Amino acid sequence: MSEIEYPHIEFVEDDSSEPNSAATGLVLPSQVLPKRIYLLPVSSRPFLPAQVQPLMVNEDPWEETINRVNKTGHHVLGLTYTQPPENGASEEPDTNDFAEIGCAVRIHNTVKVKGKLQFIAQGLQRFRITQWLRRTPPYLVEVDYPEPKEENRDEQKAYAMAIINAIKELLPLNPLYSEELKQYVNRFGTDDPSPLADFAAAITTAEGPELQEVLETIPILRRMEKVLYLLKRELEVAKLQNQISHEVNRKISEHQREFFLKEQLKVIQKELGLSKDDRTADVEMFEERMARLKPPAHVEKRFEEELQKLSILEPSSAEYGVTRNYLDWMTQVPWGIYSKDKLDIKKARKILDKNHSGLDDVKDRILEFLAEGVYKGEVSGSILLLVGPPGVGKTSIGKSIAAALGRKFYRFSVGGMRDEAEIKGHRRTYIGAMPGKLVQALKEVETQNPVIMLDEIDKIGSSYQGDPASALLETLDPEQNVEFLDHYLDLRLDLSKVLFVCTANQLDTIPGPLLDRMDVIRLSGYIAEEKVAIAKAHLWPKLLKRVNLKASQLSITDAALRRLVEGYAREAGVRNLEKMLHRIVRKAVVKLLEKEAESIRIGVDDLVAYLGQPMFRPEKTLKGVGVVTGLAWTAMGGATLPVEASLIHSANRGFKLTGQLGDVMKESAEIAYSFVSSHLKQYKGNPEFFDKAFVHLHVPEGATPKDGPSAGITMATALLSLARNQAPKANVAMTGELTLTGHIFPVGGIREKIIAARRSKIYEVLLPEANRRDYDELPDYIREGMTVHFVSHFNEAQKILFS
Repeated sequence: MSEIEYPHIEFVEDDSSEPNSAATGLVLPSQVLPKRIYLLPVSSRPFLPAQVQPLMVNEDPWEETINRVNKTGHHVLGLTYTQPPENGASEEPDTNDFAEIGCAVRIHNTVKVKGKLQFIAQGLQRFRITQWLRRTPPYLVEVDYPEPKEENRDEQKAYAMAIINAIKELLPLNPLYSEELKQYVNRFGTDDPSPLADFAAAITTAEGPELQEVLETIPILRRMEKVLYLLKRELEVAKLQNQISHEVNRKISEHQREFFLKEQLKVIQKELGLSKDDRTADVEMFEERMARLKPPAHVEKRFEEELQKLSILEPSSAEYGVTRNYLDWMTQVPWGIYSKDKLDIKKARKILDKNHSGLDDVKDRILEFLAEGVYKGEVSGSILLLVGPPGVGKTSIGKSIAAALGRKFYRFSVGGMRDEAEIKGHRRTYIGAMPGKLVQALKEVETQNPVIMLDEIDKIGSSYQGDPASALLETLDPEQNVEFLDHYLDLRLDLSKVLFVCTANQLDTIPGPLLDRMDVIRLSGYIAEEKVAIAKAHLWPKLLKRVNLKASQLSITDAALRRLVEGYAREAGVRNLEKMLHRIVRKAVVKLLEKEAESIRIGVDDLVAYLGQPMFRPEKTLKGVGVVTGLAWTAMGGATLPVEASLIHSANRGFKLTGQLGDVMKESAEIAYSFVSSHLKQYKGNPEFFDKAFVHLHVPEGATPKDGPSAGITMATALLSLARNQAPKANVAMTGELTLTGHIFPVGGIREKIIAARRSKIYEVLLPEANRRDYDELPDYIREGMTVHFVSHFNEAQKILFS
């Protein structure tokens, strides 16, 4: 159908054309309504001919439409139902969305109110769109006005009486129906079936499509049949609503007018048989929970007291909420519920080997601990402390212990914790009081013998609110935690069956009394071979599974893994190694999606393209007069520590230190300087060398703070090399504390230091004689290929280094 534009034409009937009702009698609506009218869409519900009600529309884009209608003599506008627009959709509907049949209305009293146009619409007659004359606002159409055919008057009268009786039944239930009926009676007679049917449909709460169906039904009998169904349904809804309202009002009067909607919901639930009194429901729930548990006598006694208190309190009182919360927590603690331990050493070893590569000495310690439990029939009464650098698998070992025992596992971090209430709970008198983390853990795992991991115990804090480390003393003492007291529950709780596993990066910051209660297991870190094995067996398959890739689509060579370990991830743990591998996987996935290749194999030469230049260059061992390689321990693992001594001038005696050294390390340097100066003749040096020499001692990587006594032997060797003008033995590293009389005292971190030496391809090391035991306890794969000299005095060291 072609679109016809009528920009300035107003279709208005001439006054002379309107018949005089006095002269000609009644006039049919079709004789005075225009054939061309402007359209306005309505989306909430269709407008019916018997209605008179105010409407409000936006000025944009409907102001032009209303203005044009007001300029006509008849003021007739077509209202057509459209589906409500979706969120964000334009208010202007497509012409295909307009219903074919709408309602012609006469508009009165048009006013503007804050960007809106408001007018009163008086329903006149149905119309049918026969032709679109304008398809954009203001919409203009050509219409006709269908009239119903004559039908059986007796049937019409019967339906009319049924409709009127239904309306009479509705009137007492809702006073608003009375006002609507008065308006109708003022405009129409009760014996006219067509407007009666339209009026009856309009007063219902039916949906828009149902009312549009009534509007489009021209035959009177069919229309009245549809309307009668809507009325009957409306009557049932109104009766049910009235019944609910009466019941609610009765409840309100009994309970000092409680919240109306809440009571209305309760009545509905009561009608359906789904609700109980709050207090009764709570009491039954708590009794049911406690019946499934095996609480000790003192817990049962407290439970009965609190339950009795709850049963006499009003649910609206504040004390009711406090008591209910207390009983809720009390009945969720697994009193007397224990999981059965799987005491199988062979299976435990398989689980540890499956989840962890390397760490054989750590696994042996854990199996020894479990074996003791197997022998006595239960694992309890011990607190393990796993100490090691970040990323070496402390947390995962805790999970493996739980899996080996068949126990539930719960982990929470105490790092930065400053309030002892986090451990022992708050007093019940405080608003928002809660039990401590331990009670929360038992509630979560639903057994009284889980494995609980306290992570980052070396980073626990303290403040004016209390000292959590002191609160842990009772928790982690097998002699005391049999009667652990949580402040919130105020009940003795047996934690002796709980296996506590703590983790830390270092021991220095853990309070002595707390450390004394723990069995320390050290995880020193991985050597390159172990990291390659871990990446190949664990990290790489896990990352492929995470992105749903097959091994045939993406692979990496062993040589590339070794280069990755040595050049990009030298830290003691494997966390950074996993990040680097994940980075490779992400970039490879992009190439696969862009169809650059069907499968990718990562080799040594590809690493720079995926990861950039290596962050770690091959460590070049410094050599020469006055240059010695030491070994150091850090929280991230072991490291080589070169020491350089240089003669600045011989004008006067002097000694200068650089390299951001700590106080202890400065004292070690001064001790070394004093010792070498006083024994220079004994060590075949010029006795007068230091009398006039200004010596500068430097420890490279000056941006890194350094401290500790273990570099004493290294500094003394550097100074002796400078005084003798002889380079020490090449590719030898050393560690040990030097005294003023030349004795070599033991130091810590032997495993980490040996690993650091191997990483730098140094296979000859000097260690204090007192550390022989620590070295002998190292796994064979770490000691393999190493030549170690154990010295107790500097005399022995200089013979080895300057022979």
